[in-house]
Amino acid sequence: MAKNLRTPYQGVWNIIRFNWHFYVLAALLIGLLLSIAASTPPPVATLLAVAAMLVAGSTVLSLLVSHYIYDRSNLYDLAWLNDITIANGATIINIHAGFDETSQKIAATFSNATLLVYDFYHPLTHTEVSIRRARKVYPPYPGTVSIPAQTLPLANASADCITLIFAAHEIRNTEERIQFFKELKRCLKPGGTILVTEHLRNLPNFIAYNIGFLHFYPSHEWHKTFTGAHLQPVHTIAANRFITTFILQ
Repeated sequence: MAKNLRTPYQGVWNIIRFNWHFYVLAALLIGLLLSIAASTPPPVATLLAVAAMLVAGSTVLSLLVSHYIYDRSNLYDLAWLNDITIANGATIINIHAGFDETSQKIAATFSNATLLVYDFYHPLTHTEVSIRRARKVYPPYPGTVSIPAQTLPLANASADCITLIFAAHEIRNTEERIQFFKELKRCLKPGGTILVTEHLRNLPNFIAYNIGFLHFYPSHEWHKTFTGAHLQPVHTIAANRFITTFILQ
C-alpha cells in the first residue's frame, strides 16, 4: 500500500475548523449555564452545573472519538482495498459529495489503474456550511468532474470498481438514493465491486456524537437501498467500531 498521506491530527483539526460554529455555541452554552448556576441556589445550581459538564463532556468525547476514527485508526489506509483485485488498466470510479480525502490515496495505491473522480455536490441541495468551508481549503483532485447524483457520464458496464466514502448518505431522499445505486449498477462491469463506507446510526455512533448520529442511516436502511437497486452485499468490513464498509456486487 502507498504511504500515509495525512498528517497526525488532520482529521480532528478539519472537524474543528469546518464546524467551529458548533464549538462556539457549545462554549457559550456552557458559560451561560455556569453563570446562571453561580447566582442560583441549590439544587437548581447543581443541576445547571451538571448540565454544563454534560455538554462539555459530550463535546470533548466527540472530538476524542473523531481523532481516533480519522487519525489513529487505519481508516485512511484504505486497507479494505486489499480484498479487491484491481487488474492493470482497470477503471476505478471514486464519487464524493463535495469533500474528497481519498482520491489521492486511491491513485497512489493503484497507480496501474485509471482513476476517474466525480463530485455530486450541489450548493442548493447540500447546504452544510462545513462542506463549503472544506471546499475552500482543499482544492478538487485534478480532473474531478461535477455531476448530478442521478446520472453518471459513463457507458454501461465500464467500471471495475466504484468507491463512495462518506458520500452516499448525503442523498437524503430514499428513492433518489436507490436510483443513484441503480445508476452505479448500470456502470459496473460484471464481477465488478462497489464499496460504500459510512458511519451507521447505531449505539457506538450515538455515544460518540449524541443526536448528531441522526445524520447517519441505520444498517437496515442501507440494505433497503442496496436491495432496491438489485445489488448484492457480499460482506462488510469494519475499519473501527464507528465505520462500516459495505462491499457490493
